[in-house]
Amino acid sequence: MQFRLKHVGLLTLLFALLFTLGACASNKETGTSTLDQIKQRDKLIAGVKYDTRLFGYKDPNTGQVEGFDVDIAKALAKKILGDENKIELKEVTSSTRIPMLKNGDIDIIIATMTITDERKQEIDFSDVYYHAGQSLLVHKDSPIKGIDDLAGKKVIGVKGSTSVKNIREKAPQADVLEYPDYAQAFAALRSNKGDALTTDNVILMGMHQEDPNYVLVGGLFTDEPYGIGIRKGDETFVNYVNDFLKELKDSGEYRELYMKWFNEEPPANQ
Repeated sequence: MQFRLKHVGLLTLLFALLFTLGACASNKETGTSTLDQIKQRDKLIAGVKYDTRLFGYKDPNTGQVEGFDVDIAKALAKKILGDENKIELKEVTSSTRIPMLKNGDIDIIIATMTITDERKQEIDFSDVYYHAGQSLLVHKDSPIKGIDDLAGKKVIGVKGSTSVKNIREKAPQADVLEYPDYAQAFAALRSNKGDALTTDNVILMGMHQEDPNYVLVGGLFTDEPYGIGIRKGDETFVNYVNDFLKELKDSGEYRELYMKWFNEEPPANQ
């Protein structure tokens, strides 16, 4: 009797496994778009930064996450679901955002992410929604004025960012130190663990606002077009997001958000 029960249990487990595999294959074949999943869930799950002033920053006083990227995400939630509050913001960093998207932890990445050919191998991107450029942040009394002054200096960057790769190519004699996120990177600079911090100029501007003792130098030495990250192969959602961005600009709402966070008119290429 015990033998027969064991076999029944094994058969039940086997049928359950086959059913699950069949369901997974069916979902893959039907190619359910992220857009459909968001509508069924009645909530958009967006990956945003929590440590990047002006784009995605969690205010320690209020606990609220605010910024340009956050407002773009809320506008997308309103477009899809009719309510900007039907959104869940999940913290991502430069190194965790793509894995979280691929694992299904988030629906979309709106987190100061530069479009690169390397990243296109893993995920898809929307059209460009913001143009940035890489620069340097140093103490106002620093002798460093640009990338030509970085030989033998310690330059701080963030893991998983294009900035680290770029600075190694453009200043090969610099010693690059990598930190998990921008908050830790800026803290390291302020603690004199490095001579300069490098990333996109708009991110550095947020740090300058936090502490005016640190200033941007060296101008822009790269072009960093930001795109919204979408799971690979989801053409339906890519097209939807691109249409959303066009509507946002045509309606004037993009300009309003840009003025709100950067206090200036968006340039012609934005």
